[in-house]
Amino acid sequence: MTEADPRALLGAFIRAHRERLPLPATAAGRRRTPGWRREELAEATGVGVTWITWLEQGRDVSASPTALARLSDALQLNPAERASLFDLAGRRDPVEPNERRTELPDHVLALPALLQVPAYLLDHLWTARAWNAAAANLFTGWLDGERDRNLLRFVFLSPDAQVLIADWPERAQRLVAEFRADFSRRPRDAAMQALIDELSGSSVLFTRLWGAQTVLHREGGERSFQRASGEVTRYQQTTLLVASNTECKLVCLAPLN
Repeated sequence: MTEADPRALLGAFIRAHRERLPLPATAAGRRRTPGWRREELAEATGVGVTWITWLEQGRDVSASPTALARLSDALQLNPAERASLFDLAGRRDPVEPNERRTELPDHVLALPALLQVPAYLLDHLWTARAWNAAAANLFTGWLDGERDRNLLRFVFLSPDAQVLIADWPERAQRLVAEFRADFSRRPRDAAMQALIDELSGSSVLFTRLWGAQTVLHREGGERSFQRASGEVTRYQQTTLLVASNTECKLVCLAPLN
Protein backbone atom coordinates (compact mmCIF):
# COMPACT_ATOMS: atom_id res chain seq x y z
CA MET A 1 0.00 0.00 0.00
CA THR A 2 1.50 3.32 -1.06
CA GLU A 3 0.88 6.82 0.22
CA ALA A 4 -1.11 7.55 -2.95
CA ASP A 5 -3.62 4.81 -2.12
CA PRO A 6 -6.93 6.60 -1.33
CA ARG A 7 -7.56 4.18 1.56
CA ALA A 8 -4.24 5.13 3.16
CA LEU A 9 -4.97 8.81 2.58
CA LEU A 10 -8.44 8.39 4.10
CA GLY A 11 -6.99 6.65 7.14
CA ALA A 12 -4.40 9.38 7.69
CA PHE A 13 -7.09 12.03 7.26
CA ILE A 14 -9.40 10.47 9.86
CA ARG A 15 -6.61 9.95 12.37
CA ALA A 16 -5.31 13.51 12.02
CA HIS A 17 -8.76 14.97 12.57
CA ARG A 18 -9.49 12.61 15.45
CA GLU A 19 -6.30 13.69 17.18
CA ARG A 20 -7.06 17.38 16.78
CA LEU A 21 -10.43 17.14 18.56
CA PRO A 22 -10.58 18.78 22.00
CA LEU A 23 -10.63 16.31 24.85
CA PRO A 24 -14.15 15.19 25.72
CA ALA A 25 -15.61 16.40 29.01
CA THR A 26 -15.48 12.84 30.38
CA ALA A 27 -11.75 12.47 29.68
CA ALA A 28 -9.75 11.45 32.74
CA GLY A 29 -6.09 10.69 33.39
CA ARG A 30 -3.07 11.27 31.21
CA ARG A 31 -3.07 10.44 27.51
CA ARG A 32 -0.17 9.47 25.31
CA THR A 33 -1.77 10.99 22.20
CA PRO A 34 -3.81 14.18 21.70
CA GLY A 35 -7.48 14.32 20.84
CA TRP A 36 -9.98 11.51 21.10
CA ARG A 37 -9.40 7.82 21.44
CA ARG A 38 -10.75 5.53 18.76
CA GLU A 39 -13.30 4.22 21.25
CA GLU A 40 -14.64 7.73 21.82
CA LEU A 41 -14.90 8.44 18.11
CA ALA A 42 -16.62 5.11 17.52
CA GLU A 43 -19.18 5.85 20.22
CA ALA A 44 -19.88 9.35 18.86
CA THR A 45 -20.24 7.95 15.33
CA GLY A 46 -22.38 4.99 16.36
CA VAL A 47 -20.06 2.35 14.89
CA GLY A 48 -17.71 -0.30 16.19
CA VAL A 49 -14.16 0.43 17.26
CA THR A 50 -12.88 -2.15 14.80
CA TRP A 51 -14.47 -0.20 11.91
CA ILE A 52 -12.67 3.00 12.96
CA THR A 53 -9.41 1.10 13.46
CA TRP A 54 -9.53 -0.55 10.07
CA LEU A 55 -10.41 2.72 8.35
CA GLU A 56 -7.40 4.42 9.95
CA GLN A 57 -5.19 1.50 8.97
CA GLY A 58 -6.21 1.89 5.33
CA ARG A 59 -7.91 -1.47 5.07
CA ASP A 60 -10.53 -2.19 2.43
CA VAL A 61 -13.54 -1.40 4.60
CA SER A 62 -17.02 -0.61 3.31
CA ALA A 63 -18.03 2.91 4.37
CA SER A 64 -21.61 3.87 3.57
CA PRO A 65 -22.50 7.54 2.94
CA THR A 66 -24.66 7.53 6.08
CA ALA A 67 -21.81 6.28 8.26
CA LEU A 68 -19.41 8.79 6.71
CA ALA A 69 -21.88 11.60 7.41
CA ARG A 70 -22.01 10.61 11.09
CA LEU A 71 -18.21 10.35 11.13
CA SER A 72 -17.95 13.83 9.64
CA ASP A 73 -20.21 15.23 12.34
CA ALA A 74 -18.25 13.47 15.08
CA LEU A 75 -14.95 14.81 13.71
CA GLN A 76 -16.45 18.32 13.56
CA LEU A 77 -15.33 18.79 9.95
CA ASN A 78 -15.86 22.04 8.10
CA PRO A 79 -17.55 21.88 4.64
CA ALA A 80 -14.24 21.57 2.73
CA GLU A 81 -12.98 18.84 5.08
CA ARG A 82 -16.29 16.99 4.83
CA ALA A 83 -16.06 17.08 1.03
CA SER A 84 -12.51 15.67 1.22
CA LEU A 85 -13.68 12.85 3.49
CA PHE A 86 -16.30 11.77 0.95
CA ASP A 87 -13.91 12.22 -1.98
CA LEU A 88 -11.26 10.02 -0.37
CA ALA A 89 -13.88 7.40 0.46
CA GLY A 90 -15.25 7.50 -3.09
CA ARG A 91 -18.76 8.27 -1.89
CA ARG A 92 -21.34 10.97 -2.51
CA ASP A 93 -22.42 13.10 0.42
CA PRO A 94 -26.13 12.39 1.07
CA VAL A 95 -26.61 15.80 2.68
CA GLU A 96 -27.10 18.77 0.38
CA PRO A 97 -27.29 22.42 1.42
CA ASN A 98 -30.78 23.39 2.53
CA GLU A 99 -30.60 26.58 0.51
CA ARG A 100 -28.56 27.25 -2.57
CA ARG A 101 -26.91 30.63 -2.68
CA THR A 102 -28.49 32.52 -5.55
CA GLU A 103 -26.83 35.87 -4.98
CA LEU A 104 -23.40 36.25 -6.52
CA PRO A 105 -20.87 38.69 -5.10
CA ASP A 106 -20.19 41.86 -7.05
CA HIS A 107 -16.59 40.89 -7.84
CA VAL A 108 -17.83 37.72 -9.56
CA LEU A 109 -20.55 39.54 -11.50
CA ALA A 110 -17.91 42.03 -12.67
CA LEU A 111 -15.77 39.37 -14.38
CA PRO A 112 -17.25 39.53 -17.91
CA ALA A 113 -16.81 43.31 -18.05
CA LEU A 114 -13.07 42.86 -17.47
CA LEU A 115 -12.71 41.05 -20.80
CA GLN A 116 -12.69 42.49 -24.31
CA VAL A 117 -13.86 39.30 -26.02
CA PRO A 118 -17.49 38.12 -25.68
CA ALA A 119 -17.93 36.73 -22.17
CA TYR A 120 -20.84 35.81 -19.96
CA LEU A 121 -21.38 34.25 -16.53
CA LEU A 122 -23.79 31.33 -16.06
CA ASP A 123 -25.27 30.24 -12.72
CA HIS A 124 -26.13 26.63 -11.82
CA LEU A 125 -29.37 26.82 -13.85
CA TRP A 126 -27.38 28.07 -16.85
CA THR A 127 -29.00 31.48 -16.63
CA ALA A 128 -26.73 34.35 -17.63
CA ARG A 129 -26.15 36.55 -14.59
CA ALA A 130 -23.65 38.95 -16.16
CA TRP A 131 -22.23 39.58 -19.63
CA ASN A 132 -20.29 42.25 -21.47
CA ALA A 133 -21.23 44.39 -24.46
CA ALA A 134 -19.36 42.12 -26.87
CA ALA A 135 -21.48 39.15 -25.74
CA ALA A 136 -24.70 41.14 -26.08
CA ASN A 137 -23.67 42.10 -29.61
CA LEU A 138 -22.94 38.47 -30.51
CA PHE A 139 -25.85 36.70 -28.84
CA THR A 140 -28.76 38.51 -30.43
CA GLY A 141 -32.04 37.10 -29.23
CA TRP A 142 -30.55 36.11 -25.88
CA LEU A 143 -28.28 38.69 -24.25
CA ASP A 144 -29.51 41.79 -26.07
CA GLY A 145 -32.63 43.64 -25.05
CA GLU A 146 -35.12 42.53 -22.39
CA ARG A 147 -35.21 38.76 -22.69
CA ASP A 148 -35.15 35.49 -20.76
CA ARG A 149 -31.47 34.92 -19.99
CA ASN A 150 -31.56 31.14 -19.55
CA LEU A 151 -29.29 29.50 -22.12
CA LEU A 152 -31.31 26.28 -22.42
CA ARG A 153 -34.58 28.12 -22.94
CA PHE A 154 -32.90 30.22 -25.62
CA VAL A 155 -31.44 27.22 -27.45
CA PHE A 156 -34.57 25.07 -27.36
CA LEU A 157 -37.45 27.56 -27.32
CA SER A 158 -36.23 30.55 -29.33
CA PRO A 159 -36.22 30.46 -33.16
CA ASP A 160 -33.37 32.99 -33.04
CA ALA A 161 -31.04 30.29 -31.67
CA GLN A 162 -31.44 28.08 -34.73
CA VAL A 163 -30.39 30.99 -36.94
CA LEU A 164 -27.57 32.31 -34.76
CA ILE A 165 -25.88 29.00 -33.87
CA ALA A 166 -24.38 27.70 -37.10
CA ASP A 167 -24.29 24.06 -35.96
CA TRP A 168 -27.44 24.28 -33.86
CA PRO A 169 -28.47 20.55 -33.90
CA GLU A 170 -25.04 19.40 -32.68
CA ARG A 171 -24.72 22.19 -30.11
CA ALA A 172 -28.21 21.53 -28.74
CA GLN A 173 -27.41 17.85 -28.29
CA ARG A 174 -24.14 18.60 -26.51
CA LEU A 175 -25.66 21.25 -24.22
CA VAL A 176 -28.22 18.76 -22.92
CA ALA A 177 -25.49 16.20 -22.22
CA GLU A 178 -23.41 18.81 -20.39
CA PHE A 179 -26.38 20.00 -18.35
CA ARG A 180 -27.12 16.42 -17.34
CA ALA A 181 -23.59 16.21 -15.90
CA ASP A 182 -24.39 19.22 -13.70
CA PHE A 183 -27.80 17.82 -12.75
CA SER A 184 -26.30 14.45 -11.81
CA ARG A 185 -24.28 16.20 -9.12
CA ARG A 186 -27.47 17.75 -7.67
CA PRO A 187 -30.30 15.34 -8.53
CA ARG A 188 -32.55 16.70 -5.78
CA ASP A 189 -32.24 20.34 -6.84
CA ALA A 190 -35.84 21.54 -7.17
CA ALA A 191 -35.03 24.49 -9.43
CA MET A 192 -33.07 22.34 -11.88
CA GLN A 193 -35.86 19.75 -11.95
CA ALA A 194 -38.43 22.49 -12.58
CA LEU A 195 -36.39 23.75 -15.54
CA ILE A 196 -36.13 20.22 -16.95
CA ASP A 197 -39.88 19.71 -16.57
CA GLU A 198 -40.58 23.03 -18.28
CA LEU A 199 -38.32 22.28 -21.23
CA SER A 200 -39.66 18.73 -21.51
CA GLY A 201 -43.18 20.11 -21.78
CA SER A 202 -42.23 22.69 -24.40
CA SER A 203 -39.62 21.05 -26.63
CA VAL A 204 -39.92 17.63 -28.27
CA LEU A 205 -36.22 17.74 -29.10
CA PHE A 206 -35.21 18.46 -25.51
CA THR A 207 -37.41 15.60 -24.31
CA ARG A 208 -35.76 13.19 -26.73
CA LEU A 209 -32.22 14.32 -25.94
CA TRP A 210 -32.82 14.29 -22.18
CA GLY A 211 -34.24 10.79 -22.38
CA ALA A 212 -31.11 9.58 -24.17
CA GLN A 213 -29.20 9.90 -20.86
CA THR A 214 -26.03 11.09 -22.60
CA VAL A 215 -23.55 12.76 -20.24
CA LEU A 216 -20.58 14.89 -21.28
CA HIS A 217 -18.15 17.16 -19.48
CA ARG A 218 -18.26 20.76 -20.59
CA GLU A 219 -15.46 21.37 -23.04
CA GLY A 220 -14.20 24.27 -25.04
CA GLY A 221 -13.66 24.29 -28.77
CA GLU A 222 -14.56 26.12 -31.92
CA ARG A 223 -17.97 27.79 -32.07
CA SER A 224 -19.56 29.31 -35.19
CA PHE A 225 -22.30 31.94 -35.30
CA GLN A 226 -24.21 33.34 -38.26
CA ARG A 227 -24.84 37.07 -38.18
CA ALA A 228 -27.87 38.81 -39.65
CA SER A 229 -25.76 39.76 -42.65
CA GLY A 230 -25.14 36.09 -43.38
CA GLU A 231 -21.50 36.29 -42.31
CA VAL A 232 -20.30 33.36 -40.20
CA THR A 233 -17.94 34.26 -37.34
CA ARG A 234 -15.80 31.69 -35.56
CA TYR A 235 -14.64 31.70 -31.94
CA GLN A 236 -12.58 29.55 -29.61
CA GLN A 237 -14.71 28.96 -26.52
CA THR A 238 -13.18 28.46 -23.09
CA THR A 239 -15.20 27.86 -19.92
CA LEU A 240 -13.71 28.72 -16.53
CA LEU A 241 -15.09 27.80 -13.10
CA VAL A 242 -15.04 30.42 -10.36
CA ALA A 243 -13.23 28.99 -7.35
CA SER A 244 -15.40 30.79 -4.79
CA ASN A 245 -18.60 29.81 -6.62
CA THR A 246 -17.79 26.54 -8.37
CA GLU A 247 -21.25 26.19 -9.91
CA CYS A 248 -20.72 29.41 -11.86
CA LYS A 249 -19.22 29.25 -15.34
CA LEU A 250 -17.37 32.11 -16.98
CA VAL A 251 -17.63 31.51 -20.71
CA CYS A 252 -15.20 33.37 -22.98
CA LEU A 253 -15.09 33.41 -26.78
CA ALA A 254 -11.87 34.46 -28.52
CA PRO A 255 -12.36 35.45 -32.21
CA LEU A 256 -10.73 33.16 -34.78
CA ASN A 257 -11.42 35.25 -37.88
